[in-house]
Order: sequence, then structure tokens, then C-alpha cells
Amino acid sequence: MNNNEITCQRRKTSIGGQALMEGIMMRGPKKSTMAVRRPNGEMVLEDADIKPMFKGPIVKIPIIRGMFNFIDSMRIGYSCLMRSADISALEEIRNESAPDTDGMSEEEAKAAKEKQQKKDNLLMGGLMVIASVLAVALCLGLFFYLPSLLYNLTLGRIEALKSNAFVKSLFEGVLKIALFIGYMALVSLMNDIKRTFMYHGAEHKTIFCYESGLPLTVENVRKQSRFHPRCGTSFLILMLIVGVFIGMFIPTWFNPLLRTVVRLLLLPLTMGIGYELIKIAGKHDNVFIRIISAPGLWLQRISTREPTDDMIECAIAAIESVIPDDGSDIIK
Repeated sequence: MNNNEITCQRRKTSIGGQALMEGIMMRGPKKSTMAVRRPNGEMVLEDADIKPMFKGPIVKIPIIRGMFNFIDSMRIGYSCLMRSADISALEEIRNESAPDTDGMSEEEAKAAKEKQQKKDNLLMGGLMVIASVLAVALCLGLFFYLPSLLYNLTLGRIEALKSNAFVKSLFEGVLKIALFIGYMALVSLMNDIKRTFMYHGAEHKTIFCYESGLPLTVENVRKQSRFHPRCGTSFLILMLIVGVFIGMFIPTWFNPLLRTVVRLLLLPLTMGIGYELIKIAGKHDNVFIRIISAPGLWLQRISTREPTDDMIECAIAAIESVIPDDGSDIIK
């Protein structure tokens, strides 16, 4: 069966996923599960028992629901990422740093290990908070403040372009996209990120295999495409593109700092529109969908790589755990 035949027979599912450190998390309509490899190759399958932060009718309102879903996805994804790090690497580090319990009673040894584990958790928690703060600061500087500043220092000095909202927003948008692609390309050179991108490819291939109605085997999954229109990478690039159009309505006389503040205030709208476009891309296949999906699919050539069989096995184990018996994941 070729790829064209597979595409024609596809159904649509709401199941999505995320690549982790040495594993994959799959999120279904009723639960989320992650499959992670230990350093010895053993697969650990765990349900992510994280309840949605937002409930009620408001999370179903188009545009508005985008921000709430994004926040929940980030919460669940971050929690699973930290847990995958714990399983795939930190457990081995903890074993190496475990206190010497020779001569201790069983209770004393247990207490010493628990104390050391608390120290390790506190240290890692502190490092992650610092890393998160630095990442947010870097993101705000690079993707919000810098493009506006550079425009004012370059094209903004040309009188004919100084008050041109279209040119300014387009300049900022192109620069943001270039920075984002450059960042993705640079981090993809790191060995750990390469492996994460391979798991990302396994996630997409497995979802495609399930949507094709084929048995979830390594052989069937490997035949699938690793480029999926309903991907977080596609969502991010769509947000950047939507931001270009929204930026046209921000007054050009705003200084870079004020423009940054306004863009941040408009971020929920940008998220909302991007979310709706991704949902449409996951349901339909026409010329418009192919156009809006094209940038994200192209970028997935960087953010996904061909996986190994053991990575595919993790993806299969995770998705099989979240497929509901009642078919509530199928989009009609």
C-alpha cells in the first residue's frame, strides 16, 4: 500500500502526543500516558494523572478556548517531560549519588535515601525554575522586543516606511520566523535533541498509522509519514504568521517596549486563532488547509527525524493505552 492510498483511507483522531526525554506521551480524550525507556532499555509505561486546570463552557468557545488548551497542554507536557527525565536519566544519577548505607539499619538506610532524594528533587526543581525564567526572558527579548527595535533602527529611519504598519509587521514577522527556524536548526545539532526529534517522528508516524486503520505494529508505523498537520511545531509557526496580520493593527508610533507590551496582551488572540486553524487542519483536507499547513509541515523536516524501532515501540505502547473503547477520539 503506498502513501497516497493510506492518505485516502485516513480517519481523524483527537489523540495527540509529545516527544519526551527517551520517550513519548500520548494524550487521549480520557487520559494521558507516557512510555519512557530507562538507561537499561526497559520501557516504563505510566499514566499522567494531571487534571485539566480549566473546565466549563468557556473552554469550548472558539478563539477563547485556544489559550486555555495551550496552558493545559503546557502543564501536562512539562510534567511529563520532567517525569521522563527522572525515569530516563535522573534515576541512574540518583543511584550513583545515593548515600553510603553500609552499617545502617534498614530503617536508617531508607531514611537516608529519602533525604538524599528530597535534596535531589529540590536541586532539580530550583534549576528548572531558573532555566524557565531565563527561557521566558530570552523569548520575550528575541521574539517581541528585538524585531521592533531592529525595525526602528533600520527601515524605520526611512520616512516613507516609518508609518507603514504593513511593512513594519511583515519585517517583525519574518525576523521572528527566521529566529525560530534558526533556533530549531541549532538545537537539532545536539545529540539529546536529535533523539527527542526522533521520538517526535515516532509519535507522528504512530498517530498516522492509527488514523489509517492499520494494526499498530512497528512495520506498519515505519511506513507512515513523519509530517503531521496537527503538530505543536505547526501551531507555533502559525502563531507567528497570525501575529504578522495582528501586528498591522498596532500603531506604528509605539516604541519597542510599548509595542512588546501590546503584543503580549494580544497573545491570547494570536493563540486562539492559531489553535482554530490547527483544529481545522486536523479535520479537513483542501487547498486552503494545504496552504496553511505547508509552513508547519516544512518546519517538521527539522523538528522530526526518522525513529528507531524501540522508539516506535514506545509510541505504540503509549497510544494503545489512551485509545478509548467507545471511539470518542474519532473526529467526524
